Amino acid sequence: MFTPRGKGLTGRFLVAVGAAAALSLSTVPAQAADIPAPGEIVMSSNIEHVTNVPKPAALTDINTDIAFQGDYAYVGNYSGFSIYDVKHPKRTSVVSSVVCPGGQMDMAVYGNLLFGAVDSSRNNDSCSSTGQSAANKDSWEGIRIFDVSDKKNPRYVKAVETNCGSHTLTLVPGKGRDRRNVYVYVSSYGPNDNFPDCKTPHDKISIIKVPLEKPADAAVVNTPVLFPDGGNPGEPDKQYPYRTSATTGCHDITSYPEKNIAAGACMGEGILMDISDPVNPKVTSTVRDDENFAFWHSATFNNEGTKVIFTDELGGGGAATCNEAIGPNRGANAYYDISGTTMTFRSYFKIPRHQADTENCVAHNGSLIPVKGKDIMVQAWYQGGISVVDFTDSANPHEIAFFERGPDNTAPPLSGGFWSAYYYNGYIYGSDFNLGFDVLRLNDPRTNQARSVKMDIFNAQTQPSYGHGH
Repeated sequence: MFTPRGKGLTGRFLVAVGAAAALSLSTVPAQAADIPAPGEIVMSSNIEHVTNVPKPAALTDINTDIAFQGDYAYVGNYSGFSIYDVKHPKRTSVVSSVVCPGGQMDMAVYGNLLFGAVDSSRNNDSCSSTGQSAANKDSWEGIRIFDVSDKKNPRYVKAVETNCGSHTLTLVPGKGRDRRNVYVYVSSYGPNDNFPDCKTPHDKISIIKVPLEKPADAAVVNTPVLFPDGGNPGEPDKQYPYRTSATTGCHDITSYPEKNIAAGACMGEGILMDISDPVNPKVTSTVRDDENFAFWHSATFNNEGTKVIFTDELGGGGAATCNEAIGPNRGANAYYDISGTTMTFRSYFKIPRHQADTENCVAHNGSLIPVKGKDIMVQAWYQGGISVVDFTDSANPHEIAFFERGPDNTAPPLSGGFWSAYYYNGYIYGSDFNLGFDVLRLNDPRTNQARSVKMDIFNAQTQPSYGHGH
């Protein structure tokens, strides 16, 4: 299932501090000489680097996901999370940090509540917990809920334990008479028969119901089996980078509540779901790619819900996959058109700039840029940086902007770059493993109309539809 790589920017633009000096585009693949120096910033001429806020000293691990509400951004970290004031993006600043280690702290916010995923087996559910083997029945992992009504002093409200913990989480707000509740879809994987709370098979997700007025009553209300046939058995006899993962639950789910649909990236396959009954989601379609996909990582719909992008996290985010040896179709995005419940593959996209062998680089978290009549997405690629891709023609996705740094020499090799990159109210925000929180401004006639779209809340894995002039 090989397809030509989508046309894109195949050279680099070097931007000096305070001024842009565009280099000529190259039509040949990047060679070692084209790789920026450690820490050197390169970007396309239509990107402005607004500011960087270094990672708070209290959080000693790497930054992860981002959620937004009002004038604030919430940034996860394996050590906890931070709240940033982004009312004036050029003066973005840290309001508070909460030290609460455990897993990767995938983030979502709703009302006064902040939800954080814990996929690290702990000796208890407190913020002072320490790591403990999942083979111990008394170990805990799942989700934590915080009240963030006071941004300077977030308050820990509740922990909910889930099978195999919570690698990621996705919100599905209740509707109509159910609007006083929000549901949390918990994705987890990695079962082991030595783990009392995470035994095989693990072909399910956990669904937590959270009463918004009484979040302390949050509890698991269903654990639907999504893969009654066991899902993709994987290819354990093959070696990296040719091995497809077996399905043992899902890695991440993106809901589109307005359309009552969700897409799941479930290790060995991608799925569509009907979530009109949020407690009982139903799988309506499944796709597999045992030729080029190693690990189905995340999903994003276009605004119309007629396309879905799945990402492949080849190497688990800790490998150098953006190079000539791996090629353009592995560790990439895959674009599918949706007709009813049928998904049809159209193409792959991978950033066209080769990275150093010390740079972990793979398709990771991103979101739509709300441009009417166009399908444009901003996306993090770890040390491959941040890329903006137009996939209006899903058979020919192409890059229109990018930002990246040279190899991160502040940390060990293969351990740096942007975890998440999302568009929110006129700016692109990136969460860098080690180097903090970056704010970018995209100045391009193809995307500038997106600035008229203002959102009060944005969780990338709970997609809203967008209009204009609001």
